[in-house]
Amino acid sequence: MASALARGWGDPILCTDAIQRRAEDLAAELGGEALTSNAELAQRAELVFLCHKPDQLEQVAAEIASVGDAPIVSILGGVPLATVQAAYPGRPVFRLMPNVAVEVGRGVICVAHDGDVDHDLAERVVALLERSATVVRLDDRLIDAATAAMGVGPAYVALVVEAWVDSVVRLGIPAPTASVLVSETVAGTIELLAARDGDTLAVRRSVTSPGGSTARGLAALDAHNLRTGFQAAADAVVHGGRR
Repeated sequence: MASALARGWGDPILCTDAIQRRAEDLAAELGGEALTSNAELAQRAELVFLCHKPDQLEQVAAEIASVGDAPIVSILGGVPLATVQAAYPGRPVFRLMPNVAVEVGRGVICVAHDGDVDHDLAERVVALLERSATVVRLDDRLIDAATAAMGVGPAYVALVVEAWVDSVVRLGIPAPTASVLVSETVAGTIELLAARDGDTLAVRRSVTSPGGSTARGLAALDAHNLRTGFQAAADAVVHGGRR
């Protein structure tokens, strides 16, 4: 996710990585420097993005919390804003939930921060994020739920496209052709939904005639528990499957 964010912005960066070659490759691709020290990065960066594993929060904070005064931007999954603030006392802290489509400038990023963050700083951070994503401000308590909508969303869409393509390949359409048909249909439908203010019912009604092929297909999806499957997936993401 860190590299997806960086590619979406396209600016030179300072970066570190437990695998130094990975940091060097990203810096070579985008410009900037691959540093060998988290402390040096914290000293030089204007914003520090935490993109390490959640269970490394205390370890990394021990290295950099007392270095410099750059705001902290966390993309640590499942780690509340208050927990990051406790690790970085006195620093402005933002919590993000991005999805991987930021890499192509079409992502979604949910952002949370507390009311003590300077307004101008918050607007600058949001303006940066908006360069690669639609930004939605949320209360911190809703970030995990938002993960079920957009954090995991690209994988869901990819799976749906894959299953859809397979279903028409089975009917005799070559796989490359089926991929174009399905992918372009998905892309076009997203544009149509945007033009109709997200009115999914209106789009379905514009395609579906009583007893027609679309109605039969929709009925088959309902009969095979499409909606129930998505509800179960959301519960699994947020509650670990326990409800």
